[in-house]
Amino acid sequence: MVGQLRSVVLDCPNPSELASFYEKLLGAERLPGDDDSWVVIVASGTRIAFQRCPDYRPPVFPDPHGSQQFHLDVLVEDVEEAEPKALALGARLVQKDTDDDFRVYADPVGHTFCLMWLP
Repeated sequence: MVGQLRSVVLDCPNPSELASFYEKLLGAERLPGDDDSWVVIVASGTRIAFQRCPDYRPPVFPDPHGSQQFHLDVLVEDVEEAEPKALALGARLVQKDTDDDFRVYADPVGHTFCLMWLP
C-alpha cells in the first residue's frame, strides 16, 4: 500500500454553496476551518472537499467527446421519495430511464451523481 484516501475533491465556482448542497443531500457535517477557496464536509465517514476553481467549466453528461471520468453514487431507500428532495435542493435530473436501479442527476454546478436503490 502506498497511502490512504483522505478526501474526494470537487472543483467548483463557490465551495461554500456547493458544500451546503451536499451537506443537505447527504446529511453531512461541515468541518471547521473553511474559507473562500476550500470547504470540507464529512458524509458517512467520507471526506468530500470543495475547492474554488476560477475557470470552472461544468462537465457535460453524456459527454459526446469522452467519458464523464467521475461521479458519486448515493444510496437511497426509495428513489420516488428521494428525487423530489434532491431536486428541491438544486439537483437537476439528467437521465431517468436506465436499465439498472439508478437515476443520473447533476448538482447545482453540473457534477453528476446517481441516486441508487436496491431492487
